[in-house]
Amino acid sequence: MMKIGTIKRTIRSTKRLAEIIKVLSRFGFQQVVLDTGLHRVLDSVKEDWTSDIAPSAANQPRAVRFRMVLEALGPTFVKIGQILSTRPDLIPEEWAEELKKLQDRCSNVPFSSIYEVLEKEFPTSLDTLFSSIEETPLAAASLAQVHRARLVDDSEVVIKVLRPGSRKMVEEDMTLLESIAQLVEQYFSDLGYSPTSVAKEFSRELLKELNMVNEGQATDRLRRYFEHDSTVYFPRVHWQATTRNILTLEEIKGRLLSTLHPDDLSREERRAIVARGTDAVFAQCLQYGFFHADPHPGNIILKDDNSICFIDCGLTGQLDRQTTEHLIDLVAGIIQGNIDKLCRVVIELTDVDPVITDRRDFRTDVKHLSSHFQSTDLAHLDIASLLSEFFSMLQRYKIRCPGDLILLTKALTTIEGVAEQFDPTFDVLSHVEPRIQKIVMSRYGFFAMKDRVQKTLTNYLELFEEMPGDLQRFLGYFRHSRFTLNLELKRIEHLAEKIDLASRVMGMAMIIAALIVGSSILILADRMSDKPGFLGTLGIIGLILAGINSAGFIASFLLPKKRK
Repeated sequence: MMKIGTIKRTIRSTKRLAEIIKVLSRFGFQQVVLDTGLHRVLDSVKEDWTSDIAPSAANQPRAVRFRMVLEALGPTFVKIGQILSTRPDLIPEEWAEELKKLQDRCSNVPFSSIYEVLEKEFPTSLDTLFSSIEETPLAAASLAQVHRARLVDDSEVVIKVLRPGSRKMVEEDMTLLESIAQLVEQYFSDLGYSPTSVAKEFSRELLKELNMVNEGQATDRLRRYFEHDSTVYFPRVHWQATTRNILTLEEIKGRLLSTLHPDDLSREERRAIVARGTDAVFAQCLQYGFFHADPHPGNIILKDDNSICFIDCGLTGQLDRQTTEHLIDLVAGIIQGNIDKLCRVVIELTDVDPVITDRRDFRTDVKHLSSHFQSTDLAHLDIASLLSEFFSMLQRYKIRCPGDLILLTKALTTIEGVAEQFDPTFDVLSHVEPRIQKIVMSRYGFFAMKDRVQKTLTNYLELFEEMPGDLQRFLGYFRHSRFTLNLELKRIEHLAEKIDLASRVMGMAMIIAALIVGSSILILADRMSDKPGFLGTLGIIGLILAGINSAGFIASFLLPKKRK
């Protein structure tokens, strides 16, 4: 028997799905509802889902109407749209640009509701942690609200509190979205990626953002990287007042870059901001492999001592050493014009079918990309632009990239935008060239090559050491009938033609051989006969026929063949 809770969730899901379908219809996506079969869910409960297109959506491009759909569906879908805006490997570039307009703003939650969350998280210690909390919020977003507070030790802090009901709302919406993705996957098999996998990836990302401990850990990690750098700062996390629903951070005194006009600052101040921001982001991305993925002016504070502080570390990316090395190979391959190396990098960085990288049109596009950057020296190589064009090319072939690589491009492009805004004369590429040169040399320098050779030899040694055991296990599987051989034959009709040709060649060769042997026997028998003549004549005729057939047989291989 179905539990009451399950029934309630089913009813809520049906109502929410009805809302989603009606919103899609209202903004001109009726055909999508029909093509995916979503309408059948509402047909079964006798609910009408069709409606006229909203006046605000009439004559608008599909990308604009899609943004309107996400805004109408609320916080979860706004967040999904913001994630999609950073994924040009999943959606066209014009759609990504449109989704960047999504605003993560909401009305304030009453302080009484926020206080209830605080009491629930710290039932016995709230008064021993905070001496005061300001009721008016500093900021209100779709998933959290920020308030100033003061700890009992007189430290000034800001507390980020998850909005009541946010987690439940996101979990239910994402469960429903995964179900919709399964339907889409059934009806659209040529997308080049799995909508179900994408939905699950987005679900993990959103649920990760709902846990304030994750943001605290990211902030702490980045703070440790720059603890000896007096020009770059990250807030201190107060862990005694942090839970999965509440994040308490040191309050940073200063001015948000988004509130400053470049004319309000001296040329030296603008140059210092841009240089420090660029150094910090490139160090995070290329040196530490863990980076703040959204370093826009609203997330950077200019402190009173003119150092800069990064805030809101909820969106971060991470690159392992192997991925970083593949990126270096990508840059090197483009500079060298090495198409084979670039295709290998694509295979290593993505889950692409190697058949695609062997296609002539794909290799031609790779060559065009390479030639565009090949004449550029390292000091003027625009890595953000290079990666952006690279991922756009992959999107045309429906090749998915790891999300962290897309975030890397977003981080580099964003900080270049900050530089363009505050100091257009600042040459970002020349400024970071020594850092890039050092990283490239770490991959291709003498000692790096020596280490790679040593590592390769070690891998081969381990392979040879493990081979006897692997072979023994293989034979064991084979002996106990647990061995399965999967063969995939490409162009089987071509294989059939080859087999047919081989059989005809073999048949002709056997006929010629039989004529030669038979004729030789007849000629020999004629010479041994008392009355030579007839048998010898037959033998000579046989040899002539064998010679004619042999000549034709040889000519068939020497003459050019007509291609089908």
